[in-house]
Amino acid sequence: MFFQSVFLGGESARAKAVKGNSQIIVMGLVYCDICSNNTFSTHSYFIPGAEVRIDCMFKAVSPRIAEHISFSANRTTNRYGVYKLEIPSVEGIKCAEDSAIVSSCQASLMWSGSPACNIPGFKSTSDEIAVKSKQANLCIYSLNALNFRPSRREIGLCGKKQV
Repeated sequence: MFFQSVFLGGESARAKAVKGNSQIIVMGLVYCDICSNNTFSTHSYFIPGAEVRIDCMFKAVSPRIAEHISFSANRTTNRYGVYKLEIPSVEGIKCAEDSAIVSSCQASLMWSGSPACNIPGFKSTSDEIAVKSKQANLCIYSLNALNFRPSRREIGLCGKKQV
């Protein structure tokens, strides 16, 4: 609510928001890489309660618009290991329509929600897949998975060779 109040000017501005503004969602997941080989294996599991920092920048580059929006937020993964940040509608930014929108988001591991799996593996990512819907004016940025590893590798589950 604080985020919406600061960027949209409180409740009255939200009520006056122009219909059709974009909704932007940034999401990803965090898992435990049991075999420490940077892949999700049959022994891997998703980590609930992991803290992730998300940094994004959206910039409209066209002759009529010169806007730049950047923000940072921390999110905690849900019981499925998924973190999600929903950015409220921003007047003038239509991410699904404007091909000139340049975006970049990065997610970084802060800490694990699993004491048994708390050594950072892939601890930062900026690789994303963008899904855009013009009809709903919705943009979803799905970031590559991040992972933690256990402090000891289970030889019985993973074998002796460590990648």
